[in-house]
Amino acid sequence: MIQDNLISIYQKIPRWLKHVIFWLIFVSFFALLWGSFSNKYDKEFISQFMFLPPKLLASYITLYVLIPRFLLKNQIVQFFVWITAVLLLSGFFNWAIAIYVENPVLYPNEDFGGLWNPKKILKSATYIYPVVVLCSLIKLFKHWYKNQQMAQQFEQDKLSAELKFLKAQVHPHFLFNTLNNLYALTLKSSEKAPEVVLKLSDLLNYMLYECNTDKVPLKKEIELVENYVELEKLRYGDRLDTSFKKQIEGENYIAPMLILPFIENSFKHGVSGETENSWVSIEIVVKDGILTLKVDNSKSSELTKDEREYREGIGLNNVKRRLELLYGGNYDLKILDTDESYLVVLKLELNND
Repeated sequence: MIQDNLISIYQKIPRWLKHVIFWLIFVSFFALLWGSFSNKYDKEFISQFMFLPPKLLASYITLYVLIPRFLLKNQIVQFFVWITAVLLLSGFFNWAIAIYVENPVLYPNEDFGGLWNPKKILKSATYIYPVVVLCSLIKLFKHWYKNQQMAQQFEQDKLSAELKFLKAQVHPHFLFNTLNNLYALTLKSSEKAPEVVLKLSDLLNYMLYECNTDKVPLKKEIELVENYVELEKLRYGDRLDTSFKKQIEGENYIAPMLILPFIENSFKHGVSGETENSWVSIEIVVKDGILTLKVDNSKSSELTKDEREYREGIGLNNVKRRLELLYGGNYDLKILDTDESYLVVLKLELNND
């Protein structure tokens, strides 16, 4: 939190002011450093400001011309050739300031010699290159950090788009199955059809208006599952035996439409092919922030090849992908497929922050 606040404050500072602050800190540091040896702080401050222009010249040419034009384009040789030329030019500029400004102002009784002095020019260049290196490192770090932020944002946008796509798939998939149930009842002119329509209306209201967030209360998801189970009980009647147990601790939140595909799958593939003695057992337990979902159902021995392939189709594959994207390694999903039953056990670490 503190780091985020500091970054936010830094980003609000105007760019020109950041540069002014940097150079003031730079000048003050070296003036105090060298002044501590001679105990002449006033002269050191004046001297640091006198020789600031060559440092500014070399630094900004490097930052805004050489680095973007050569270094960031991997033209390493050209970069070092040009930066050597810039340092020599700045060294000459620095030595000229020493001759025509520092000498008469601070040391009027000394003779600094002539302007053309290769040794002094090279020595002046060595005074400049450390600050150029420092500024370049800051520039490169900012460039790297910006690229990292862009890469992270791109990855987040990509994941967000994929999650929205997967979540959008859940709704029509669920609606398709429920409408099939309603269609079967209307063919029989069943009195249960109006009740199915009412419950379907409640489910659609939830999907359209209440689950359009990253997380929803777990109790809402359980209500969704309960409504779905009631719809299926209306459809199958006495030939379906259902058991729904729940034991929830505290206020918990979960990604929307995450539990339902497992329940839906158990009815679609465990009950629809059976003529009698069908059963579905559902258990939801939350303890110490861990959700455990167990869905066990009878298995039809008369499933067609297409139905068997569909078992691992859009419903379960969808929810598996959503689990990977939303919860990473904070979940464990086990599926036990036997000749007589189909058991799904999901353990999920809930993040209720």
